[in-house]
Amino acid sequence: MDRWQAMRVFVRVAETAGFAGAARQLNMSPPAVTRAVAALEARIGTRLLTRTTRTVKLTEAGGRYLEDCRRILAEIEEAEAAASGAGATPSGALTVTAPVQFGRLYVLPVITEHLARHPAVTTQALFLDRVINMVEEGVDVGIRIGHLPASGLTAIRVGSVRRVLCAAPAYLDRRGTPVGARDLRDHAVIGSTGTGSAGSGSAAGTPRPRLTCNTVDSVLAAALAGQGIARLLSYQIAPSVSGGHLRIVLDDPNEAPMPIHVVSAEGRRAPAKVRTFIDLAVARLRANPMLNPDRP
Repeated sequence: MDRWQAMRVFVRVAETAGFAGAARQLNMSPPAVTRAVAALEARIGTRLLTRTTRTVKLTEAGGRYLEDCRRILAEIEEAEAAASGAGATPSGALTVTAPVQFGRLYVLPVITEHLARHPAVTTQALFLDRVINMVEEGVDVGIRIGHLPASGLTAIRVGSVRRVLCAAPAYLDRRGTPVGARDLRDHAVIGSTGTGSAGSGSAAGTPRPRLTCNTVDSVLAAALAGQGIARLLSYQIAPSVSGGHLRIVLDDPNEAPMPIHVVSAEGRRAPAKVRTFIDLAVARLRANPMLNPDRP
């Protein structure tokens, strides 16, 4: 196995934190992956990974070498793409992930525009209300809501959302509009337990919900039907608010706004299909007043 292929194997083992996972992704046998990393360590003269029966972790030298390998391999791929002309024209399969409702409302329009611009690209939209390992699941671009943990991903901030308390105008006309958290004790509250909702249960200090739903769509439907005050993310109710079907009565007093990022594993050295999608997504999401209410 040549040095560059051994470096690719090492990077995949480091990213998947295991030899078996790397072997599956590379379509190699686990012993072949183990031999490739061992040969690389022998060539360099230092241990890159520490292995136990359950985990594989980078050594300090391995961490530094991983960044160098990523840079070198990206430069090789970029040079090959430029030589073949592939870097100029976006083409191939692209996978994009986002939370379910955010994806439907804000990311799908970006995907369809990108497809219209680049006929040689095909796209899989993976809308899930859970955070996935983009490297392990072969995802090119992700839209993440919330503060990001430390990782090797490249992230571009495009906006923010906040948790809010909202209700239908008919409900507020009937029961009155709360002006502070204490006023919520006199109101019906719609709770949520789903992973894609604004959070489990209700905000601290609010009464026990009379109705609890496990999906965002159910909480939203109940609020629109005038069943009470719901706690949701601002983007989830933006179309209903702009249409006059819901009113925001309070910002959630317990939580600060959460950032929205476009993330990718390859950054600016990604293939053209990824770079063009990221550029378009950043432009469209930053320009959306629902996600950037303070931007002129």
